[in-house]
Amino acid sequence: MERQGWPYATKLTISLLLLAFFLYLFARFHEIIPPIIIAVIIAYILNPAVNFIQTKVRLPRALIILITYVIFIGIITSVLILIIPRMGENLEQLQINPQQIITYIENALAQEYRVAGFIIHPSALAAQFFGALQGLVQPVVGQTVTLVKNIITSIIWIIFIFLVSFYLIKDGSKLEEWIGSHLPPAFLLDFKWILGEINQIWAAFFRGQLLLSTIVAGFFITMGLIIGLPFAIAMGILAGILEFLPSIGHGIWLIIASLLAFFLGSTWIPVPHWVFMLIVIGLHLIFEQFDLNFLIPRIVGRRVHLPPLVVIFGIVAGAILAGIIGIPLAAPTIASLRVIGRYIFANLFDMDWTPVSAVHPLPPPKTYWWQRTQRREKLQ
Repeated sequence: MERQGWPYATKLTISLLLLAFFLYLFARFHEIIPPIIIAVIIAYILNPAVNFIQTKVRLPRALIILITYVIFIGIITSVLILIIPRMGENLEQLQINPQQIITYIENALAQEYRVAGFIIHPSALAAQFFGALQGLVQPVVGQTVTLVKNIITSIIWIIFIFLVSFYLIKDGSKLEEWIGSHLPPAFLLDFKWILGEINQIWAAFFRGQLLLSTIVAGFFITMGLIIGLPFAIAMGILAGILEFLPSIGHGIWLIIASLLAFFLGSTWIPVPHWVFMLIVIGLHLIFEQFDLNFLIPRIVGRRVHLPPLVVIFGIVAGAILAGIIGIPLAAPTIASLRVIGRYIFANLFDMDWTPVSAVHPLPPPKTYWWQRTQRREKLQ
């Protein structure tokens, strides 16, 4: 007897019920999402190192993962030990007078400002702000039990992140095979294509962006120390972090650096502050072109390439939905949704779906120095 399939109405009903069930699970256990995201990030970063060590040393994969974790934590600790004292020395060299800054702020708050016919009293606004802040801080200070509970909860989450990332590195390929084995054979090829596209996006973002951020941070630290930019090490680290925000990270760094240059000047170059600010802006604009036209296409690639406006909306949405974790993850998340959206759109309208990897890459930027480099490579 031939088995009869479900009617269309039954399929639609079951699909809607499953969607409602998964939405309920997401709302009920949403607190577990950020730790899982952190665990996936750690697994993406450490997996290539584990694979490399495994090809060189004949040890169990679990032991290699533990060794990689120890090396990773040691590197982070060493960097912090080297950087924090240096940042303290830079702060002392600036000879900033806290009392003078407080007096300046008090004088600014004591004045009245007239804007479009309205009189603004900064002192009243500041009093309301600090009153609200005091109302938030006082309950926290007196709740020792809550503090201890939060510390224990944080330790549990750290252990959870370690275990999830450990097993993702150890059994990630088995998990992929297990998911594929439960899919209908007709959709298995599409699943592998989509998974491959998304995997390449996140791999390019995490591994390539991590290398790119390290290069950018090293460059800005070096240039900051050479020209005497205040807080050169901190600004270099900030430049590396902001590299995770495509299209707008450069602008944020330039605004902060310009303000530092204008108000504090160089630590050793005897030029007016406004001249030093122009020097900082000029050097940054030159490096930005080098970063966009040379470093990013070669290290990260153009797979995560998105319009700036889309990135801005994605960052705002990521911050609202996932907090601070959603800000750097906005770009690869949107790029992944773009892959899924193209697949759904193609199937809804009976169109041919082509993976992004099968499409010809974007042409190189048409800049004069790029064309000269290409001609030299052909001649060689």
